[in-house]
Amino acid sequence: MSDKPVINFTRGVPATESFPIEDMIAASQVALEKYGTTILQYGKSYGFMPLREWLAEWKGVSVDQVLTANGSLQIVEFLCCHALQPGDAVFTESPSYDRTLTLLRRHKANVVGIPLEADGPNIEALKAALAQHTPKFFYIIPDFQNPSGATCSRAKRERLVELADKHGFWLVEDAPYRPLRFRGEEQPSLFDLNPERTLHMLSFSKLIGPGPRVGILYGPAALLQQVAKIAEDTYITPSLLAHGIVYEFCNAGNLPGQIEKLKALYAPRLQACLDALDKHLPTAEATRPDGGFFLSVTLPEGTTTAQVLEQAKAHNLNLASGQAFFPDGGGERFLRLPYCAMTPEVIDEGISRLAAAVKEAQG
Repeated sequence: MSDKPVINFTRGVPATESFPIEDMIAASQVALEKYGTTILQYGKSYGFMPLREWLAEWKGVSVDQVLTANGSLQIVEFLCCHALQPGDAVFTESPSYDRTLTLLRRHKANVVGIPLEADGPNIEALKAALAQHTPKFFYIIPDFQNPSGATCSRAKRERLVELADKHGFWLVEDAPYRPLRFRGEEQPSLFDLNPERTLHMLSFSKLIGPGPRVGILYGPAALLQQVAKIAEDTYITPSLLAHGIVYEFCNAGNLPGQIEKLKALYAPRLQACLDALDKHLPTAEATRPDGGFFLSVTLPEGTTTAQVLEQAKAHNLNLASGQAFFPDGGGERFLRLPYCAMTPEVIDEGISRLAAAVKEAQG
């Protein structure tokens, strides 16, 4: 075992130095002074009304199209409770976010993976799957996808909303990384293209910090009403205290500057990751995202992620299993690399250790 410090290329967590602590302290004080008796009490399951009003204006929708919850993963759980019976088909990208896959399996859904390409889901494979099943929804992360880092092209976005209309299924658009574009041209969201067929989710976990647990769902008012009832029966009300603080942070005009700080912090870390792969592991095939928290690597022929994980332990390098991200098999050579929580120097050292582990796995 190496005596070097451990490097964790496992979880996509924000950098602690990114947290706007002073602004959140100020927002906490204002929120408690203005709304203390409201945000320390039970309330509506939709969440704190001033925050919902701010979010509605931010997105250009009416307030009855906004629901908040304790993180966006809980929104996925509520949507599963609302929409799914055992055996119902749900489509996801392959690979996809492993915790969503866990929730879908918990609800005994028939999870159908649509192969993901560099520019989004394989449309021919999607059409073939639609010939076999009509899913209750297609869970998709179009911007800087977790785990791959891929971004869906404009052309594929337009095909997705057309197919959702034609076949009558929901697009559940998970967009936590969408504001964190470091370069390149922004694409319209699926919600922008077809709000009648899209449920748009994001959260403040990657923008302010995961601690407040503020997830957001935009969608048709009638459906949100049903989801709000499930939320009420689950916890009565989400954390209005957290909502009040986040509202005052946003209402003070802090969010645009915070997003710019995040981009300035994270863009060099993405570049360091790409540069280190080019230098230390040029035989691996890496995605080259324009933002977000992740890139992914397809390991060289003749190696598996499982072998590399085992070899990496001797270098004090922790990696995540690739196969957990695939709904129905695959991922034997897939590796997700989260880079945001590490300095460029640590990233370079981590990928140097990864290259050594790959070489040892190749024998």
